[in-house]
Amino acid sequence: MMEIARLEERATAPDFWNDQHRARELIAETNKLKAVVNPFKKLATAVEDALLMLDLAEEEQDQALRNTVLKDVQESLISLRSDYERIETQSLLSGPLDPNGAYLSLHAGAGGTESCDWADMLYRMYRRYLENNGYDVVVLDYQPGEEAGIKSVSFNVIGPYAYGYLKSERGVHRLVRISPFDSNARRHTSFVSLDVVAEVDDSIEVEINENDLRIDTFRASGAGGQHVNTTDSAIRITHIPTGIVVQCQAERSQHSNRDKAYKMLRARLYEWELDQQKKEMERFYSAKGEIAWGSQIRSYVLQPYTMVKDHRTGAETGNVEAVLDGDLDIFIEAYLKKECGREHS
Repeated sequence: MMEIARLEERATAPDFWNDQHRARELIAETNKLKAVVNPFKKLATAVEDALLMLDLAEEEQDQALRNTVLKDVQESLISLRSDYERIETQSLLSGPLDPNGAYLSLHAGAGGTESCDWADMLYRMYRRYLENNGYDVVVLDYQPGEEAGIKSVSFNVIGPYAYGYLKSERGVHRLVRISPFDSNARRHTSFVSLDVVAEVDDSIEVEINENDLRIDTFRASGAGGQHVNTTDSAIRITHIPTGIVVQCQAERSQHSNRDKAYKMLRARLYEWELDQQKKEMERFYSAKGEIAWGSQIRSYVLQPYTMVKDHRTGAETGNVEAVLDGDLDIFIEAYLKKECGREHS
């Protein structure tokens, strides 16, 4: 609380915006602290209100009115329990990059139209999750499928703890269903990979040698509307030593697209370096010698039965419709608890 007050006081200084870079850093730091403190304050206030209402109900002589107040208190406590569980989950986010925004990239696997349609379904699922949780989304690159769905899409998720929550979704997602594109109504299995990396600010050093980059410009293509540019302003940057490729077509300005692509490249290179360190640790501690980062993490089965199961934690639900509509809390919480050494219940 005192730290937030100190930062807010600094923001009122007349020369605060003289150094815009530092000003933005302080605002971001303040927002991160508020994202931790404000939910506790809101919860504490709501609990106090519920207790006050409970006291009033006990003093109420009219039985009908008393029952009405007690019902309101009960409904309030159910809602507060949900809020508390979310705060509890956020307390598990202790990684240095967890408070940051995130870059997400979906890529359809082998399987043509089937996989492209599955990528589109996942894209909708994550958009709904982010919308329901108050995050902003900026689409950076969108490549439609030839017949339906999308080949790939990359987007920036803006908001506190976006990476902390979404890092659990990184990996390959598998769909089993009766194909709507198969005239023989056969069951198909489709795969889509999701890459999740944290935004990194200027305080994190990422060395990029300009001689290691190949930069190409091209005309944006997409599903229409906001995804289409009329000039060759889209940018593709290839980091030759690692093979990492990023591209951006969100803006009509080639300069803006280059800046966004460069930021995403810095984030992916930082994550790549962390992956290399983890692989070296795995080689040291395990005879397997390698971590399968592209391994399947979750299955979504629509036929012959309905179930979504996470293969890392064992968390599962039969309500596939709710999951595809953005209800991912069961899987995110199970992953975070497992990572923190807590038993999933």
